[in-house]
Amino acid sequence: MTRSRVVITGLGVITPVGNDVDTYWKSLLEGRSGVGRITKFDTAGMEVTIGAEVRGFDPARHIPPKDIKRLDPFCHYALAAAEQAVRDAGLDFSREDRFRCGAIVASGIGGLHELQEQHRRYLEKGPSRTSPFFVPKMMLNAAAGNIAIRFGLGGPNWGVASACASSNHAMASAFRTIQYGDADVMITGGAEAALTYLSLSGFANMGALSRRNDAPERASRPFDRQRDGFVLGEGAAILVFERLEHALARGARIYAEVLGAGNSDDAHHITAPDPDGSGGACAMAQALKDAGLRPEQISYINAHGTSTPLNDKIETAAIKKAFGAHASRIPISSTKSMIGHLLGAAGAVEMVATVLSIRDNVVHPTINLEDPDPECDLDYVPGRRREVRVDYALSNALGFGGHNSTLVVGRFPPP
Repeated sequence: MTRSRVVITGLGVITPVGNDVDTYWKSLLEGRSGVGRITKFDTAGMEVTIGAEVRGFDPARHIPPKDIKRLDPFCHYALAAAEQAVRDAGLDFSREDRFRCGAIVASGIGGLHELQEQHRRYLEKGPSRTSPFFVPKMMLNAAAGNIAIRFGLGGPNWGVASACASSNHAMASAFRTIQYGDADVMITGGAEAALTYLSLSGFANMGALSRRNDAPERASRPFDRQRDGFVLGEGAAILVFERLEHALARGARIYAEVLGAGNSDDAHHITAPDPDGSGGACAMAQALKDAGLRPEQISYINAHGTSTPLNDKIETAAIKKAFGAHASRIPISSTKSMIGHLLGAAGAVEMVATVLSIRDNVVHPTINLEDPDPECDLDYVPGRRREVRVDYALSNALGFGGHNSTLVVGRFPPP
């Protein structure tokens, strides 16, 4: 069976450093942090009071007023990013076979705002006051479903949840769906709105979050010796994946080609990665094999890079296992150093950065990397962006549950 080639023709983002692609990318290249004190709820008495909030976002610019209250914020972000991506791709779905167009969109948690609110209402007012919109607002697949309704997409459609690897798994699924001939266009990515008092306290109590409350902009510091946890973020990124022949036939602008995907599991611990990095290395090796590339052909890695003590040194070990001697020659950076950790949306926002690195031949920095950990001894592009030719790039997403998912993208046309 001949597999279809898959390209990326549209991008859209809602992030802590910008609510459109140009602002987001400029912020990353300038090394601008989106982390600050939380303003969306009262953090009095909490051990962690910082986060990477989406700011200046008005759902009414993207969603009909009657629908805003029927959707959780994670769906607000997903629909806004999807609107951007579809517009960027120049797609008019009224001209398409709707059963050849679909959506696979991830979220690590789903409608947590709604879950928290309806629990409060139940306790205060009783079961009769629970909203009839509770379930459709909360369910994780609501992002994919509402995107399908918005654009009339009758093709493959589902949600994905695999913690911090969720949107890489969603994009890998969209990639395969087109490769195997089941669709021409797939809307894919991830959305998360997990900045609530419930999730913040939960992550804090398990010791996952940075407690650098007095210096929020310096709190996310991947690969630095002084890192003490990740910063919880929110937002969404949506990409348009398209069958190459379909994109060429309509004269679409092509950002990059999706070349390979690899997935594995550590099978070690529900939250801690396997210390030897073999699971992450396996996903990277699978993705390279799927793409038909040698390790030395990769010119950039967008790391998972969470700023937790375990993840960063183990991801370093995994990259060394997968790339051997070439590992020390590859520029690697962590988008999370600026936008925090968007959980199920992380892989998608990082894929947008990876694709733009190919377009512009520049990689964004890892900020706050001031005192490198000796166990994180690769080239993590500290402090400032770097001009570098990027023909083939790899993006990692590693999640609780031991999930590892890696995607490889390349320049189009190929070099």
